[in-house]
Amino acid sequence: MIIEILLADITTVSADAIVNAANSTLMGGGGVDGAIHRRGGPEILQECREIRSRQGGCDTGDAVITTAGKLAAKYVIHTVGPVWRGGSNQEAALLQQCYVRCLDLATQKGLKTIAFPNISTGVYRFPKTLAATVATKSVRDYKNENATIERVIFVSFDPESYELYHKILNLPD
Repeated sequence: MIIEILLADITTVSADAIVNAANSTLMGGGGVDGAIHRRGGPEILQECREIRSRQGGCDTGDAVITTAGKLAAKYVIHTVGPVWRGGSNQEAALLQQCYVRCLDLATQKGLKTIAFPNISTGVYRFPKTLAATVATKSVRDYKNENATIERVIFVSFDPESYELYHKILNLPD
């Protein structure tokens, strides 16, 4: 599995799947979630509505998959990251669960590329350094004998996060 970092808008990334840092309602919102819904079009929202009617939304640490609508990706994997409450409420474990669940869904669909945003680091206030550490460790530790994933892309919207991933992954300049 190749791990890459990219300084970009995740809605422009061409991959089998991009990950949406969603909220539990799956109805869109601000940040990455709002951008994906706006750019992807009504097909994404319609599938999210169908998922809500079947299961009532998406729990923290879980993920669901929909079409990508008008995006360059084939699918959007929506995951609900934890809200930072100081670190003593299983936030790191729940964030790790988000990454594993997304990788599991990608594997189940036979996908080869997946792009992740910085889950929970916006309005959910998860510390960026800890979030990047959890993200990279979760991907590196992912073990699934049926995994088809060949490439994982960490997409940072801001230079600060990009530099954190660059440092944590120990990539050459």
